[in-house]
Amino acid sequence: MEYFVNCNTSTLAPYTTPLDKFRVAHLYRRLGFSASVETIDQAVGQTAGALVDSLVNQAINMAPTPAPTWADWNNSNYPADDDAAGQLRRAQIDEWSLTYTNAMLNNNLRDRLSFFWSNHFVTQLSVYDCSSFLYYYINCLQRNSIGNFKTFVSEIGLTEAMLYYLDGVYNNGNNPNENYARELYELFALGDGNGYTEEDIIETAKALTGYVERGEIGCEPVTFDPTKFNTDNKTIFGQTGNWGYDDVIDILFEQRGAQLSDFICRKLYEFFVHPDSRDEMNNAQVIIDGMAATFMANDYEIAPVLSQLFKSQHFFDDESIGVIIKSPFDVYLNFLNETSFSYSDTTIASMINYSDLLGQTLFNPVEVEGWQRNRTWINTNFMIGRWLTMEAIIDGLYQAESEQFRAFGMAIVGSIGMTSNNPDAISRPIIDHVLPKGLFTEADYQIAYDVFRSDIDETYYEGGNEEIWTLAMWAAAPNQVYLLLRHLSRQPEFQLK
Repeated sequence: MEYFVNCNTSTLAPYTTPLDKFRVAHLYRRLGFSASVETIDQAVGQTAGALVDSLVNQAINMAPTPAPTWADWNNSNYPADDDAAGQLRRAQIDEWSLTYTNAMLNNNLRDRLSFFWSNHFVTQLSVYDCSSFLYYYINCLQRNSIGNFKTFVSEIGLTEAMLYYLDGVYNNGNNPNENYARELYELFALGDGNGYTEEDIIETAKALTGYVERGEIGCEPVTFDPTKFNTDNKTIFGQTGNWGYDDVIDILFEQRGAQLSDFICRKLYEFFVHPDSRDEMNNAQVIIDGMAATFMANDYEIAPVLSQLFKSQHFFDDESIGVIIKSPFDVYLNFLNETSFSYSDTTIASMINYSDLLGQTLFNPVEVEGWQRNRTWINTNFMIGRWLTMEAIIDGLYQAESEQFRAFGMAIVGSIGMTSNNPDAISRPIIDHVLPKGLFTEADYQIAYDVFRSDIDETYYEGGNEEIWTLAMWAAAPNQVYLLLRHLSRQPEFQLK
């Protein structure tokens, strides 16, 4: 697959042209997991300012996913038999996996962001292995996903998932554990080697001690034990005092706000706009500088930064569209939203399992640095896996209800007012709806047309070349759309958003 160099020289100035289908679809592919024909049509003609405000406000006002019945369980709630207890925990995780994946599918920006932050503030369920800890971790991500970043950093560090994952529960005053302090600076706030020293890490670890009280039953909330807190004076970023957890957060944001803002805004830029933010050919650093200034001016609120970015000429520039490689969850969830096909929990469970096979295991990023995204999703095995799993999904949806494939095609051509007996003319808008920039060449389109026509027999033309085929009436039309979608799912352009 071609590597996309970032040649975007547009600015953060507002994009004021009313949005067309092409750019509405781009917005929904980035701010959520794509959108249906109907949703895109409803947004066409709006300004970027109005549509982005609507999506941002929706995310801000959205309540977290309701707690499952087992949200506050500890080990005493599980069977004494280890195998039975393990089976029940796995069932709870499976239940929550379905719940959360449906949230990603349906909640646009809020859970696009919560999923993004799960790959920033990384934990691994396989390490802490507690259903209730997972629930409260996701709850923290959802509540803070578009809130205040300083509050976010403070709260996420005291979730049981994080305290167990990065050894905070073993961080005693007389024997500090440096793991969380190191990752707080290196991965969560500043970037590798950016604005901190080894001595800052050592001193910070002392200030973070004391959150070690774990109860006696297991899977219980972690609490602070003042007898396990290091009471020595600590010097962090040149500030000396008997600092504790809250002081660390305050000092970090007061003394390293500029470095922190650049680091976080760069991650947001690379995730939402383009993975290449450092090439001198593009305007990325200027954009990131502008985002960082907005971040600091708004006391580290996330919403103003994203609003500025998503409304900008830079975001809607052609050079920003179709240049990010989809993650496995993007591949599957985008397809469901773009087609509006009916699906069941079995479908979602298959997508979760397929994503696992392709290197994106829900609640278990591969390492503390998270999934590295973009080109790491593409290798020989993963590409073949994408093709085969997408075909399995398309096959299952077709077998469940073939007529929905006709309905999908009819919705697309109906949205542009097209009535045609020409299968090539009908198939092109279907192709352009599923792919962010269509197919690369006209020869590629012709191959796709041939696939779409392949189920039309010779009676397509009868007596004097009178055309009788229509998408609405032709019996085999659902199969034509099915064959076309299978073909498109193997194209390079399908892997992009």
